[in-house]
Amino acid sequence: MNRQEFEARNREEWQSFEADLEIAEKGKAGPGEVSLPSRFRKICYDLSLAQYRMFGHQICDRLNGLAIRGYRLIHRKRGGFGEATVDFVLRTFPQTVRREWRLFALVSLVFWLPFFVMWGLGEREIQWVQAFLGAEQMASIEQMYGKDSDTAEHLREEHGSNFMMFAFYIQNNVGIDFRIFAGGIFFGIGTLFYLLFNGLYFGAVIAYVEYVGEPELLWSFVAGHSSFELLGFLVVGMAGLKIGLALLSPGQLSRAEALSKAGREALPLLIGGAAMTVLAAVVEGFWSAQAVATKLKYAVGITFWLLHGFYFTSVGRGTAWSLRK
Repeated sequence: MNRQEFEARNREEWQSFEADLEIAEKGKAGPGEVSLPSRFRKICYDLSLAQYRMFGHQICDRLNGLAIRGYRLIHRKRGGFGEATVDFVLRTFPQTVRREWRLFALVSLVFWLPFFVMWGLGEREIQWVQAFLGAEQMASIEQMYGKDSDTAEHLREEHGSNFMMFAFYIQNNVGIDFRIFAGGIFFGIGTLFYLLFNGLYFGAVIAYVEYVGEPELLWSFVAGHSSFELLGFLVVGMAGLKIGLALLSPGQLSRAEALSKAGREALPLLIGGAAMTVLAAVVEGFWSAQAVATKLKYAVGITFWLLHGFYFTSVGRGTAWSLRK
């Protein structure tokens, strides 16, 4: 291969790498950002090859410049844990959710549609709700949210302390997250099933409480942590579907390569969604079951929903939220 053939074969790749570098250096997220490390290695290989074959200082200088910029960018991305964590929260996570808005719309439909359908059935055909829940679940719901129940006292008796409630909800939420994400490996069918099932279950619980219990006990309990828990489930569902869609439609890649690529792209969604469900357990264990005025619990819950809406729609836009200058 001579110099002209070498340059013609790789020119588009070099230009694409340089364009993605410019986007990343400005603190923005581009479509090729995830693959920068592997493409950086290819640039280094091309540089060593150009130097070995003495293709001239023009090509070598250009590749050397790209290699230096790539190294600096990747090195900064792998900075201290604290900086990386703040950068993930204020830039990577919300930007990834916005970039995958179609997946968010899909998982929301799969969860919320059966949720409202099952809730609505409670007003017309409560037998469907009862059949779905079963005797054991109905008894548990009546014990927690019955007309003469004390939800906070019941939880303290069952778990013993706020910390044990927190630990229980961590185990429960992480288990749901794992099933939702792992279901993606079955071409996304498992993820869709668990989202749909949870939508039906939550809708059925609300319908049954309204039928036999005291709805205010339920709403005041879930108000504080609902935004963290439900949105966290949906974001993890996005990660699971990312895996499933890669297996269903790998494009020009092999399924193994498509799965690897989708895994890297889904990682921010999985980490962010899991973090949200952990925070849900914190709120659920240390706030939701406390003897606090109902109106205050509602106010806190509404505030959290509004903050989440602002976070996912606005945080991380432009360079103002980036720590890297």
